[in-house]
Amino acid sequence: MTIDSKQRPHVVVIGGGFAGLQAVRDLRKADVSVTLLDRRNFHLFQPLLYQVATGELSPANIATPLRGILRKQANARVLLEEVTSISLADQLVRTTDSSIRFDYLVVATGAIHHYFGREEWRSLAPGLKTIENATEIRRQILAAFEAAERCNDPDEVHEMLTFVIVGGGPTGCELAGALAEISRHTLQNDFRSIQPADAKIVLVESGDAPLDVYPEPLPSRAADDLRRLGVEVRSQCRVVEIEPTHVMVRNKVTEEVTRLNTRTVLWAAGVKASPLGGILCEAAKVEPDRGGRVPVKEDLSLPQHANVFVCGDLAKVEMKDGKEVPGLAPAAMQMGAHAAACIHADLRSKERRPFRYRDKGSLAVIGRFSAVGQIGRYKAKGFVAWFIWLFIHLMYITMFRNRLLVLMQWGWTFFTHDRSARLITDGANVEISTMEQATGWNEDPAMPTNRNGAARTPVASDSDLNV
Repeated sequence: MTIDSKQRPHVVVIGGGFAGLQAVRDLRKADVSVTLLDRRNFHLFQPLLYQVATGELSPANIATPLRGILRKQANARVLLEEVTSISLADQLVRTTDSSIRFDYLVVATGAIHHYFGREEWRSLAPGLKTIENATEIRRQILAAFEAAERCNDPDEVHEMLTFVIVGGGPTGCELAGALAEISRHTLQNDFRSIQPADAKIVLVESGDAPLDVYPEPLPSRAADDLRRLGVEVRSQCRVVEIEPTHVMVRNKVTEEVTRLNTRTVLWAAGVKASPLGGILCEAAKVEPDRGGRVPVKEDLSLPQHANVFVCGDLAKVEMKDGKEVPGLAPAAMQMGAHAAACIHADLRSKERRPFRYRDKGSLAVIGRFSAVGQIGRYKAKGFVAWFIWLFIHLMYITMFRNRLLVLMQWGWTFFTHDRSARLITDGANVEISTMEQATGWNEDPAMPTNRNGAARTPVASDSDLNV
């Protein structure tokens, strides 16, 4: 089947994340037809995924059906499709079920996990990018405490209650802080044979300190706050091996290699562009960067293809100072809005403006009353940064209903330390086609089994949220 729209310009948007959804919504008053393609039927508020993984929120709190979001936008439709190829010469997007012609194309398929050439680690150290992955991590964390409760060997109990988080960026720090909250408060009275507070949480960071993208003294403050929560911070360390029963960590200064016996490893060390970026680069005959991102012109369009825009984590965009636009949700939303503005300008026969990223600052939460961040020249930390983080994230959630649900759940957890979404759900075997692995624009390849033999679920991607 070929879908064609020649009555008015047809805009095809691939990816319903922050960038893609923003582009669609900003075209609501344009005289165009818009088709949004995504393999998922919902928009995911990815910055709060770690709270699903640690039982504070349920998946429905941070996921909103795309059709519900766009139900009142008459010029937009949503198709649940898997993109298999893109022909720029024919202006055609091919999916598993159809071929869709476009006059404008916006590609915003985000990023996937980057294991730096060690793909065998993917099945042993899951990242945090999709609802399925979050619920699988939640299952692993809670199952570790359950297995320890049944175990009579103190050494095995210690291994089961040791959690290693690889990567000291925002996601790693958020997971570490939430795990400390779970073990020290949420589960403290739930077990009879073990003491959940004995859980050992190790954060491995290759830099000088966690959150070292911020200027001092914020990284040092973050490290101190994590240690205060009971997290063991190992800076200047790199993971060199991951096995089902242990992790090998090398100190970059002393070259000493340490073995950490553990059954649960969580990956927060890096991302790379969606594989669909490679398909797009091949079609446009341009070279991707080392992270697989697509180089674009000042207006976010592809070289030699002014009607094709690349946005979000998939795009390599350099600012005037030589730095690159960060992979954050606000940056992705600004790119999506700019792509829509360029289409508006073309329709009015006006000149396009170059993209200018407006850095509104960034924040990273560590625990209760604890966060760090920078807004302009102001360095925020402690309660002030934590409160700003709560407010900003609440305001960025797509639907008012979800904002209300998240606010109520946050309030309950704050006063009671209870995380009501502590459900252990079994994974299901998931078959991923060869093309799904090749394109992967909303998922990593399927992960076969975890350390206990239960099937893993696939991983998706989107930008982190900061201010």
